[in-house]
Amino acid sequence: MIRESISRFYSVAINIYALKSFSHHHFKDDKPNYLYGVNTTKSIQALVRLCDDPDESIYCQIRDELISHGTAAIPFLEASWEEEDYGLLFQSRIEDLIHEIQYHAVKYDLREWINSPNKELLDGALLIARYQYPNFEEEKIRSEIKRIRDSIWLELNNHQTSFEKVSIFNKVFYGEENFSGNSKDYNSPMNSYINTVIETRKGNPLSLCILYSVIAQSLDMPIYGINLPNHFILTCLDENKINTFIKDENKHGALFYINAFSKGSIFEEPEIDEFLNGLNKTKSREYYEPCSNSVIILRMLTNLIASFQQSGSVKRVKELIELRDLFDLKI
Repeated sequence: MIRESISRFYSVAINIYALKSFSHHHFKDDKPNYLYGVNTTKSIQALVRLCDDPDESIYCQIRDELISHGTAAIPFLEASWEEEDYGLLFQSRIEDLIHEIQYHAVKYDLREWINSPNKELLDGALLIARYQYPNFEEEKIRSEIKRIRDSIWLELNNHQTSFEKVSIFNKVFYGEENFSGNSKDYNSPMNSYINTVIETRKGNPLSLCILYSVIAQSLDMPIYGINLPNHFILTCLDENKINTFIKDENKHGALFYINAFSKGSIFEEPEIDEFLNGLNKTKSREYYEPCSNSVIILRMLTNLIASFQQSGSVKRVKELIELRDLFDLKI
């Protein structure tokens, strides 16, 4: 019995050493390794079969090696979970491994998004959705957004004012497509994921503003997010300097503001003044002018952290804080 255990230990150790040498030689950066050859496929399969090892120290080495293979290991882990019957410990370990690999992939892609010159808002929002729903159909979500966009586009023309265009947008977005603010379950994390917002037609102020602005900008409507404290709104920029004919000055370049959580209601700067006074907040340019896409995704992560803290999901909170800490920003 002792001899068998020792033999098995050295067999596993040799396999692990070989795999580490292979990984180090071929993949020297931190990028998850998505594509491998036949030899690595066999190595992954061998490692997966060892996931039921009762020795925790051996399993930890196996776990680290599987994680180093990135998402390439997931199909093998999923197949083993479905087909093999090694008991509850094995199943639990497989589930944890799949989540860990998917989490590392999201973390890597988010870091890439942060460092990219063009931080597309929809790409960032879909990335955060993939944290909770790693297997959701991204192209299906993009197609649905395009369908909604095209429905609005059919009713727009170049002779309409910005106010008229927003009114038409609201008619389609809220009236025909039935989007609305989720007041009944406001703090649910599901309100923050763009895929569930599209599926349920309900969201929080931030997610509705993201969807609204992404569609509006694709229609050449200058509508952008504003990061208010305790709320998130939109501004329609005064690109044609119309307000100079109405007001003595327009310090923030806004034609008007939009509350996406309240059916797209339109309001003006004095209402922001009043809102800030109610919170005892000092007036600041950031509360009247568009924020960056990085700030928007950072706030999305902050909202999710608060939601999972309320539900007591300690692991989710820890992981989301790690994602938030990738940003060199504070809100």
